Amino acid sequence: MEIAILSDTHVPEQAERLPDQFREHVDDADHVVHAGDFGSAAALEDVRKLADDLTAVYGNADPADVDLPSVASVEAGGVTVVVTHGMVNHVEKAVYSSAGAVYDRDDWLDAVADTARARADADGPVVGVGGHSHEVEDETHDGVRVLNPGSATGVGPADGTATMMTVEVNDGDIEVTLHEA
Repeated sequence: MEIAILSDTHVPEQAERLPDQFREHVDDADHVVHAGDFGSAAALEDVRKLADDLTAVYGNADPADVDLPSVASVEAGGVTVVVTHGMVNHVEKAVYSSAGAVYDRDDWLDAVADTARARADADGPVVGVGGHSHEVEDETHDGVRVLNPGSATGVGPADGTATMMTVEVNDGDIEVTLHEA
């Protein structure tokens, strides 16, 4: 089973739309996961039209008319995938500098891993998916594979490179591929 994972699109406030090659990955995937910050109800509907099956969550930059849960999960190929936007306790913990918000990576990893563990079946493999930081992550943290696909449109604080992931899931094994546009 192939899962397309994306986050932090911020359409139309910061970007016009998903890159065409990412739209193809979403269209081709068996399941799509979006870790929040669509940016608008129209952006959510655009992804829904492309995706055969979608698991998505609300992000801190989503407007009120984006009616999604803060945490969602899906079973795929013997793996439980738990999705949250990744804000620490849903209250942003950030240190502000002249460059803007600086996120504590360890707090983010803890939040995503803890949320995944709390929502998943403890007997099988667990993948926690988060967004929020716009930084690509693929790390096993406290027994949970934690993924952040970065920003699917490359908007700040990303470096301008749009990123997303595809994950092949088969009998509890996962293989992650990072895509850039």
